[in-house]
Amino acid sequence: MIEPHAEAQRYALSFTSGALLMREAAIIAPIYLRERDWARVRTVVAGENLLQARTVASGLRLAREVIQRLTVLTDDEIKLLIEATSTERGHLLWAAACRRYDLIGEFAEEIVRERFLLLTPSLDLNDFDSFVRSKSLWHSELSELKDSTRRKLRSNLFRMLNEAGLLSSSGHIQQAMMSQRVATALAARGPNDLRFFPTTDAVTSGRAQP
Repeated sequence: MIEPHAEAQRYALSFTSGALLMREAAIIAPIYLRERDWARVRTVVAGENLLQARTVASGLRLAREVIQRLTVLTDDEIKLLIEATSTERGHLLWAAACRRYDLIGEFAEEIVRERFLLLTPSLDLNDFDSFVRSKSLWHSELSELKDSTRRKLRSNLFRMLNEAGLLSSSGHIQQAMMSQRVATALAARGPNDLRFFPTTDAVTSGRAQP
């Protein structure tokens, strides 16, 4: 049993660089399939400024963030990401963010999905703040966050939900109607990554999108 104030593994909290980064992921994914080496991908992206960053430092930071998320996808998922529709890409990159960042994954499963299943599908900024306070009992890095950093993390997380089509602008949790091929790809992982979505394991759009 974990003691109430025992330290758990620290959360990675570097998702201040952007939301789902769908444009950037679509640029980088084909380069990985060509190079099959993430270090080489980083060099190519930075050297040619493919993300069109204003400075070298910001380009490196953005490339690093996108690559960290893409590395948690399988090669098959990256292939799917390249040919995906906008909706499919949003779902895949939301799953990638949940895998990369335990804080996002736990919020998705414990708050977003749980509320959807309990038919109380509303979400606001205070829900994130309450979630962070509860997690800070085991994670001192959360209680040490500057208010500005916490607000940035919260803002990006809500933007991710919105870009993935999982949260409306009015704060209503929206059911994830994903294509069969994305649902199959996510279900192939263990544990089943459909747990990150406001849906049931059986609910998909019923067919792969073109």
